[in-house]
Amino acid sequence: MQDREKIFCQICGERKTPGELVPADSVRSSVIDLIRKDHPEWSDQGYICIPDLNHYRAKYVEELLEKEKGEVSTLEEKVISAMEDRSVLSEDTTAAFDRQLTIGERVADQFADFAGSWTFIILFFIVLVVWIAINSIILLSRPFDPYPFILLNLVLSCIAAIQAPVIIMSQNRQEARDRLQAQHDYQVNLKAELEIQNLHEKIDHLLINQGQRLLEIQNIQVELMEELARRKS
Repeated sequence: MQDREKIFCQICGERKTPGELVPADSVRSSVIDLIRKDHPEWSDQGYICIPDLNHYRAKYVEELLEKEKGEVSTLEEKVISAMEDRSVLSEDTTAAFDRQLTIGERVADQFADFAGSWTFIILFFIVLVVWIAINSIILLSRPFDPYPFILLNLVLSCIAAIQAPVIIMSQNRQEARDRLQAQHDYQVNLKAELEIQNLHEKIDHLLINQGQRLLEIQNIQVELMEELARRKS
């Protein structure tokens, strides 16, 4: 009579009492998929013993954790490969801009740099003092530019007339260089923003998958606790 109450387990094939078995239709589908890999003949109408069920539950949790670890590694590999494969936008825009300058533009820039230095101011002051001294002290009888130094004023006017447009040309190129640098900074910042956004999406996807796996593991733990409670009762 006692043997008649025993039922076969689909996994181990042993005859067990109903209290040691779980109906196949009450097993989680995710665990069933894992069982059917080893036992294709699995039937939803049969039974599975608790030790075998716990074995496949533990195996399922182990595969979940390994898959999670593998996804983290895959995520890191994707980020690294994306950084390596894509072209680097960062470059020295000043050097690239200077390579496009003509000889006249280079001379104008050098002249503007020199005209805006203390060296030019000191030399120009010395020339003025020497000019005035020569025409006021040394050549008292026949100075080539007597007071009020009309020739000196003419020379200064010519220098100012030439110096002003040259400096303006240099300033315009500096503005063009600054615009090029601003465009380059915008491209670099945009690329960095897209990379960060893409990384956030991957992390969010990973966190969602982790939440789903943790929920499945928690459900399995609840099932185990309910079975232990039924067995104790």
